[in-house]
Amino acid sequence: MTYQQVADMIAGIGLPYAYYEFPDGTEIAPPFLCFLFPGSNDLAADDSNYQKVRPCRLELYTDTKDFALEARVEGALNAAGLFYTREEGFLDGERMNMVAYDFTVFITE
Repeated sequence: MTYQQVADMIAGIGLPYAYYEFPDGTEIAPPFLCFLFPGSNDLAADDSNYQKVRPCRLELYTDTKDFALEARVEGALNAAGLFYTREEGFLDGERMNMVAYDFTVFITE
Protein backbone atom coordinates (compact mmCIF):
# COMPACT_ATOMS: atom_id res chain seq x y z
CA MET A 1 0.00 0.00 0.00
CA THR A 2 1.01 3.60 -0.38
CA TYR A 3 0.53 6.25 2.29
CA GLN A 4 -2.22 7.71 0.09
CA GLN A 5 -4.02 4.35 -0.10
CA VAL A 6 -4.03 4.18 3.70
CA ALA A 7 -5.50 7.70 3.87
CA ASP A 8 -8.06 6.83 1.17
CA MET A 9 -9.13 3.69 3.07
CA ILE A 10 -9.63 5.79 6.21
CA ALA A 11 -11.52 8.49 4.26
CA GLY A 12 -13.79 5.75 2.90
CA ILE A 13 -15.07 5.06 6.41
CA GLY A 14 -16.93 8.34 6.11
CA LEU A 15 -15.95 10.10 9.34
CA PRO A 16 -13.89 13.23 9.88
CA TYR A 17 -10.24 12.21 10.25
CA ALA A 18 -6.81 13.68 10.75
CA TYR A 19 -3.24 12.53 10.86
CA TYR A 20 -2.23 12.46 14.54
CA GLU A 21 -4.54 15.29 15.65
CA PHE A 22 -6.80 17.98 14.29
CA PRO A 23 -5.27 21.46 14.02
CA ASP A 24 -5.49 23.76 17.05
CA GLY A 25 -8.78 25.62 17.15
CA THR A 26 -10.60 22.93 15.18
CA GLU A 27 -13.69 21.68 17.00
CA ILE A 28 -14.73 18.25 15.76
CA ALA A 29 -17.54 16.49 17.58
CA PRO A 30 -17.29 12.72 17.91
CA PRO A 31 -17.36 10.38 16.15
CA PHE A 32 -14.05 10.99 14.41
CA LEU A 33 -10.82 9.18 13.52
CA CYS A 34 -7.13 9.90 14.01
CA PHE A 35 -4.31 7.83 12.59
CA LEU A 36 -0.55 7.82 12.78
CA PHE A 37 2.52 5.83 11.87
CA PRO A 38 4.30 5.75 15.25
CA GLY A 39 7.49 4.06 14.12
CA SER A 40 9.05 1.73 11.60
CA ASN A 41 10.03 -1.89 11.39
CA ASP A 42 11.74 -1.81 8.00
CA LEU A 43 13.38 -4.78 6.33
CA ALA A 44 17.03 -4.19 5.54
CA ALA A 45 19.85 -5.85 3.68
CA ASP A 46 23.25 -4.75 2.41
CA ASP A 47 23.20 -1.71 4.70
CA SER A 48 19.98 -0.25 3.30
CA ASN A 49 16.26 -0.28 3.95
CA TYR A 50 14.70 -2.18 1.09
CA GLN A 51 11.11 -2.45 2.36
CA LYS A 52 9.30 0.17 4.41
CA VAL A 53 7.26 -1.58 7.09
CA ARG A 54 5.14 0.84 9.09
CA PRO A 55 3.02 0.08 12.11
CA CYS A 56 -0.14 2.17 11.89
CA ARG A 57 -2.61 3.09 14.61
CA LEU A 58 -6.17 4.09 13.77
CA GLU A 59 -8.17 5.56 16.67
CA LEU A 60 -11.95 5.82 16.69
CA TYR A 61 -13.38 8.35 19.16
CA THR A 62 -17.07 8.28 20.12
CA ASP A 63 -19.31 9.80 22.81
CA THR A 64 -20.84 6.41 23.58
CA LYS A 65 -20.02 2.82 22.72
CA ASP A 66 -20.98 2.30 19.06
CA PHE A 67 -20.77 -1.34 17.94
CA ALA A 68 -22.09 -0.56 14.45
CA LEU A 69 -19.46 2.11 13.87
CA GLU A 70 -16.71 -0.21 15.11
CA ALA A 71 -17.98 -2.84 12.66
CA ARG A 72 -17.75 -0.25 9.86
CA VAL A 73 -14.13 0.53 10.73
CA GLU A 74 -13.29 -3.17 10.99
CA GLY A 75 -15.01 -3.82 7.65
CA ALA A 76 -12.78 -1.21 5.99
CA LEU A 77 -9.67 -2.80 7.49
CA ASN A 78 -10.82 -6.26 6.40
CA ALA A 79 -11.64 -5.04 2.87
CA ALA A 80 -8.11 -3.63 2.62
CA GLY A 81 -6.71 -7.03 3.59
CA LEU A 82 -5.19 -5.74 6.83
CA PHE A 83 -4.75 -7.90 9.91
CA TYR A 84 -5.38 -5.76 12.99
CA THR A 85 -5.52 -5.92 16.74
CA ARG A 86 -7.75 -3.67 18.79
CA GLU A 87 -7.98 -2.23 22.25
CA GLU A 88 -10.40 0.17 23.82
CA GLY A 89 -10.68 2.48 26.74
CA PHE A 90 -12.52 5.45 28.17
CA LEU A 91 -10.81 8.83 28.26
CA ASP A 92 -12.02 10.34 31.53
CA GLY A 93 -10.71 13.85 30.87
CA GLU A 94 -12.37 13.97 27.45
CA ARG A 95 -15.47 11.95 28.38
CA MET A 96 -15.03 9.84 25.22
CA ASN A 97 -14.58 6.24 24.23
CA MET A 98 -11.58 5.33 22.13
CA VAL A 99 -11.09 2.13 20.16
CA ALA A 100 -7.58 1.79 18.74
CA TYR A 101 -6.76 -0.50 15.83
CA ASP A 102 -3.13 -1.43 15.23
CA PHE A 103 -1.99 -2.90 11.92
CA THR A 104 1.14 -3.07 9.79
CA VAL A 105 1.49 -1.63 6.31
CA PHE A 106 4.11 -2.50 3.72
CA ILE A 107 4.67 0.84 2.00
CA THR A 108 5.19 0.55 -1.75
CA GLU A 109 5.98 4.15 -2.68
